Amino acid sequence: MPEFDPILPETAAQHAVSRVPTAHYDETVNAVLARLSGHAYDYAGSVYVLDDEGKLIGMAHMARLLAAKPAQMIKEIARTHFPEVLPDTDQEDVASLAISQGLTAVPVVDGNQRLVGVVPPDAIFEVLRREHVEDLHRLAGIRRETARARTAMEAPPMRRARDRLPWLLVGLVGSMLATIVMSWFEHALEAKLAIAFFVPAIVYIADAIGTQTEAIAVRGLSLSNTPLNQLIGGELRTGLLIGLSLGLLTIPFTWLVFGDPRLAIAVALSLIVAGSAATTIGLGFPWLLAHFGKDPAFGSGPIATIIQDVLSLLIYFTIATLLVV
Repeated sequence: MPEFDPILPETAAQHAVSRVPTAHYDETVNAVLARLSGHAYDYAGSVYVLDDEGKLIGMAHMARLLAAKPAQMIKEIARTHFPEVLPDTDQEDVASLAISQGLTAVPVVDGNQRLVGVVPPDAIFEVLRREHVEDLHRLAGIRRETARARTAMEAPPMRRARDRLPWLLVGLVGSMLATIVMSWFEHALEAKLAIAFFVPAIVYIADAIGTQTEAIAVRGLSLSNTPLNQLIGGELRTGLLIGLSLGLLTIPFTWLVFGDPRLAIAVALSLIVAGSAATTIGLGFPWLLAHFGKDPAFGSGPIATIIQDVLSLLIYFTIATLLVV
């Protein structure tokens, strides 16, 4: 079996094992089972069927092999259509492929289609866990991607602060920008102070909707083959439905408490528009980064929040100025 050369970090080659059961396509089930006995394997969930040149042409799950008739040819029970990866395939792509194709292990082949190893289930689970932890850190605005980030809770306070501060500084700049936006509508606040009372609600709802979309988009972009325009269209309609539902619920409360139907309508419209914008940003920004070869998780957290906050303020104050003032 060919060797991995070179072994790149965070690739299929790094996680693959080479001691796996193989069989020639002309062997019988009985011959294969007899030859497997007494051998130690790193993974034995499937038998990988090879041709005369060592090329991978099929795979037979061990459960199916044990259930087959002894005289049956292994090529008759082998699965011939299955995904495989190259040694330099990114580890996250390997794990995503296993999930989408329902595989417990993923075979690795070289450029000549020769079997060089298999990424076993425990490696796939570990990759998924590590990627999940890294995504959580990025969603929270923790800068580092390395293995040190996975032990962030045990890190010294100085290092924790150093890892988190860069994105929070960006957030500080964004909050200043939000203050400037509010200052542009000072005349509206002077004319109707009640407008200010709904700023936290509008901003919070938009952030919450955007965060939900980001959480779906970050991993969904890796697993889904749906065209971007359909994803954005679906999320836009979802945002409209959520915003419409929340907006309609706020109208009676705002009208009853403040006695101003125009303010109630302005708040409701702002929730509808801001909710739609938040879903678009929550999906579009991670996709943009993924399109340029960056991890889509970097499009979440503080940066997306800043954009949503500023845009939500612009939407709300513009609508309130037109309808209320």
